[in-house]
Amino acid sequence: MELFDTATVLARVLTTGVVMSIEKSDRELPGLERLLTKQTGRARAVLVNSRTAALHAALAGQGIGHGDTVAVPEPDAATGRFLNWLGVTVEGRGPAAYDYVALDPANADQLGELTRAATAPALVVDLTGLGFGPAAAVLTDDDKVWARAERLKIFGAYDLRTMWTQEEASTSLVPGVQFNYRLSPLVAACARMALTQAARPAAPTGARS
Repeated sequence: MELFDTATVLARVLTTGVVMSIEKSDRELPGLERLLTKQTGRARAVLVNSRTAALHAALAGQGIGHGDTVAVPEPDAATGRFLNWLGVTVEGRGPAAYDYVALDPANADQLGELTRAATAPALVVDLTGLGFGPAAAVLTDDDKVWARAERLKIFGAYDLRTMWTQEEASTSLVPGVQFNYRLSPLVAACARMALTQAARPAAPTGARS
């Protein structure tokens, strides 16, 4: 994305005064969620602030945690260390707990194609390679996976009501350990712009004969 476009997006977000992801008037996070669900065909999206947060949310959304064993797609050393920290053992047998795609400027226009064959209950899309800071998403068609993953990222709270008043209607969805995995609206806005521009047909260049 050109520097002018980046500056325009940042100015738009900063002008609104909404720079925290817990504010109900934020439009950037829902906008990125809609774009990702549209391009992947999944019903729900959970936005988080890092690749590892997305891996954690994808597993926690399925009730997978300390003491469990899972199969994961192409585990690298960093993933192995993180899952070991979570107390999750990785083995190669069985269907993968999640599908994984990492986007960058070279493949940002291929998200739908890259995820078309995904069959796991959760799809992790790493947006960090787009160049605007750590960012990722968990996509799913399962409402319970979505609800658990959504709770994990905001101290176990679902929204402002449960966060500030501590009134809890769904105790079964509250994670045992609570994290702050929220994504900034600024990063979400830039990632959405990058994906939108990547999906547009290239403008013709050169003179017509």
